[in-house]
Amino acid sequence: MDLVLIAVISLGLIGLISAIILFVVSKKFAVYEDPRVARVSEVLPQANCGGCGFPGCSGFASACVKASSLEGKFCPVGGQAVMDKVAGILGLKAVVSEPKVAVVRCNGTCENRPRITEYDGVSSCAVANLTYGGETGCSFGCLGCGDCVSVCQFDAIHMNAETGLPEVDEKKCTACGACEKACPRHIIELRPRGKNGRRVYVQCVNKEKGAVARKECTAACIGCGKCVKACPFDAIEMESNLAYIDPVKCRSCRKCELECPQGAIVAKNFPSRKKKAEEETILSETSTN
Repeated sequence: MDLVLIAVISLGLIGLISAIILFVVSKKFAVYEDPRVARVSEVLPQANCGGCGFPGCSGFASACVKASSLEGKFCPVGGQAVMDKVAGILGLKAVVSEPKVAVVRCNGTCENRPRITEYDGVSSCAVANLTYGGETGCSFGCLGCGDCVSVCQFDAIHMNAETGLPEVDEKKCTACGACEKACPRHIIELRPRGKNGRRVYVQCVNKEKGAVARKECTAACIGCGKCVKACPFDAIEMESNLAYIDPVKCRSCRKCELECPQGAIVAKNFPSRKKKAEEETILSETSTN
């Protein structure tokens, strides 16, 4: 009986000492977390997409609380409404960021870019890009395996069976950037949505010289530079035989679109030129009468 009592007392003392040690250690090495982190985290969408540039919503919340300004910080899923709430919690000024959307900078459809080989490997753009040049002659365009579709959490991008290219649903796209990161050919880019959803961009990433690029894809940019000369705002630059339109400088005049002999420049969500001309005629007649 004495042995049992001694054992119980010994275990009790060991437990008490261990508890004291754990208590002291927890106090000494306690990590203080600002209660505002939890409040900010609550208003975030909890998509944990990484589009903000931080590891998940908690990481973004922590970064916002520690920062003295919200400059350069934006939640693409929650948008400006969420950032206004974050600013209110932290007592900071909400920085207005222009909404963005993912665009597919490749027009290498089955018609424009005929298949010359058949890929029979793993259905992954990343793997295909590492192992061979693709089923077409263009080694810059879309591989068509749909890695961008797989990583999208918002069902905002799908493969078009007829064209073999991914298409973005602008209403669902949150500009989280997951598809952009997943594309090994970098044909997907986040660009400003633009006023009324209108934007102009070059739908090609082929950097081959003109004759070679045209042979690989009939809709490829051939680096002729006509768009550069036509732009009155100095918004287009030519690099490695490829034109690129700076969305910040572009004023959507569409003069470059008219000059492109390849039709490689896309004017998204604009009214057709025929419709625009009809509207201008009606307005002119109305003002005359």
